[in-house]
Amino acid sequence: MDLVPALEEPLKKVLGPATAKVMAEHLGLHTVGDLLHHYPRRYEERGQLTHLADLPMDEHVTVVAMVADARLHSFASAKAPRGKGQRLEVTITDGSGRLQLVFFGNGVHKPHKELLPGTRAMFAGKVSVFNRRLQLAHPAYELLRGDSEEAVETWAGALIPIYPATAKLESWKVGKAIQTVLPSAQEALDPLPDTLREGRGLVPLPEALLKIHRPHTKADIDDARSRLKWDEAFVLQVALARRRFADAQLPALARKPKPDGLLAAFDDRLPFTLTEGQRKVSKEIFDDLATEHPMHRLLQGEVGSGKTMVALRAMLAVVDAGGQAAMLAPTEVLAQQHHRSIVEMMGELAEGGMLGGAEQATKVVLLTGSMGAAARRQALLDLVTGEAGIVIGTHALIEDKVQFHDLGLVVVDEQHRFGVEQRDALRGKGKQPPHLLVMTATPIPRTVAMTVFGDLETSVLDQLPAGRSPIASHVVPAADKPHFLARTWERVREEVGNGHQAYVVCPRIGDEEDDPKKAGKKTPESPEDAAEKRPPLAVLDVADHLAKGPLQGLRVEVLHGRMHPDDKDAVMRRFAAGETDVLVATTVIEVGVNVPNATAMVIMDADRFGVSQLHQLRGRVGRGSAAGLCLLVTEMPEASPARQRLNSVAATLDGFELSRIDLEQRREGDVLGQAQSGARTSLRMLAVIEDEEIIAEARQEAAGVVAADPELERLPGLRTALDALLDNEREQYLEKG
Repeated sequence: MDLVPALEEPLKKVLGPATAKVMAEHLGLHTVGDLLHHYPRRYEERGQLTHLADLPMDEHVTVVAMVADARLHSFASAKAPRGKGQRLEVTITDGSGRLQLVFFGNGVHKPHKELLPGTRAMFAGKVSVFNRRLQLAHPAYELLRGDSEEAVETWAGALIPIYPATAKLESWKVGKAIQTVLPSAQEALDPLPDTLREGRGLVPLPEALLKIHRPHTKADIDDARSRLKWDEAFVLQVALARRRFADAQLPALARKPKPDGLLAAFDDRLPFTLTEGQRKVSKEIFDDLATEHPMHRLLQGEVGSGKTMVALRAMLAVVDAGGQAAMLAPTEVLAQQHHRSIVEMMGELAEGGMLGGAEQATKVVLLTGSMGAAARRQALLDLVTGEAGIVIGTHALIEDKVQFHDLGLVVVDEQHRFGVEQRDALRGKGKQPPHLLVMTATPIPRTVAMTVFGDLETSVLDQLPAGRSPIASHVVPAADKPHFLARTWERVREEVGNGHQAYVVCPRIGDEEDDPKKAGKKTPESPEDAAEKRPPLAVLDVADHLAKGPLQGLRVEVLHGRMHPDDKDAVMRRFAAGETDVLVATTVIEVGVNVPNATAMVIMDADRFGVSQLHQLRGRVGRGSAAGLCLLVTEMPEASPARQRLNSVAATLDGFELSRIDLEQRREGDVLGQAQSGARTSLRMLAVIEDEEIIAEARQEAAGVVAADPELERLPGLRTALDALLDNEREQYLEKG
């Protein structure tokens, strides 16, 4: 899609080293092809003005507006003590709002001459707040004189493309660079098969690139967008279809549970009946396990919908069939918790080879990096002899030393934390590829699942088991209404008074070495800035403040990732046993922690967390019969996007709904969020939520193309586009899925 042979020319040859360096460092653009695929974010019409009313804080923006007035002020300062300092204030307007521009010192002369009332120009800079008003300080600008040669040339047509830009490179400079390389677009190799392109009435790729950068009409933009969206969706889906095709060719052992084996014995001792959803999903999994090529299934469900139960039954079925099952957890805390809860659920069925163990029993072992040498040796021995049917562990399971007797199923918890290398390393430990079940507790809209986890079949658990209680969620605006924060701590005391427990979650631990340096910074200018600029609240400080102040007399403990694993485990055990009233923690408690008696959760600086993370955290309360309470504390002002995000979390408990909101609110740069795990998104044009239909159709088309020609021998353009998509970081992104 990006690097097609004729477009592999490095930018430094075409644009000169200085511009090329900024493009590489700040925009990740290295070749002519990269630059051609750097699409405009939006278009300004000559006769129309942008919306100043909707400017985002702290972001680099480009606006087209008209100068309303310009005033030069003199002032005294340390550098200009005799009132010789100069400040130029320019007000620009676009009909929807006004915006202040300021220039200081020697920088006032040129704009004072050029920015006269009535002048139209493009302005670029970072939006900040001064005296409660939005402003741009020292913006770069480009006058729009409709008559000069260059302006007519550069801004051909009535539509001015506005590009994603940076402080080092304004939108119009990106535009000029693109005009320079645009003739190369003629040589772009088309990745879409002709039949597909013609059948769907899509324009050829060179034409699409021309129209996206130099549209004459809005219809040009629509043509180009439809075409470029198809490229992205189709190339990505071909990559996933090839993975599915390759996986389907692998052999695997069919694993069928015995009618009177371990699974049957386990089901008999369950104190409750499975939900309809759990039964349906289990059947899908058992059907997959019974086939002779490896299962690749994604099990997603709401926080607390009983995914662990479904996964455990799958593991028992495999043990029944003579194989072993491994469950991979992202953290030691979680691995220990899973181990403890699985052993409890199985009772004497987990005591294989021991006195008192049931006759169908197996051994359930834990394997983590911090285990003592003797326990570790025993665990490794149990795995290699086949004595242990089930092992639960962290990355330690993947090490070379770990050998299995017959690994039949791998269950990965919280998939987005595992790369494909780890998945493959664990797979390689089976005599034949084991079956794979991936669990994620962040509900993912169907389209994202098709895009990110496209190589997995999907099962969804959307019913909550009986006995789960509703959770009330509220936003606590600590800056606007300090008494709300005081009331928050009273509510925590009330919950504890009623025999319950509470969590307080903070974004940071608080023993970082670089703190003093941060503390020395100058004070910000406004409350918005203050909330944004101060370091996030830390566990150690908050715990100390609460224990000495609002929660004095309660038993307060801390839990965070840098504690020794044994200490972490001890803290969790005390909390689970009810010996601690309030646990002040980082997000280590985000997944899997199950303490039914904990009913309240206070999330400090909630605006520093993502939507799905807040939903995950909230899922730790309301796990018993008493109702849950989640308080989202923030200092962000009411109108800010951060507050709107928190309001949407407080308004619904539906994780699928929240994940849609989350995606719609993010910028296009991180469409696939956590699943994409930091790699540069290959989706520049495709909006995952809006383009649901294109993604679904592209998936079907891709499956057909790959089935007919797995190596894509008849489609060289598509092969090239695929290689470009799957350069290293993309390969990783695709498979982090």
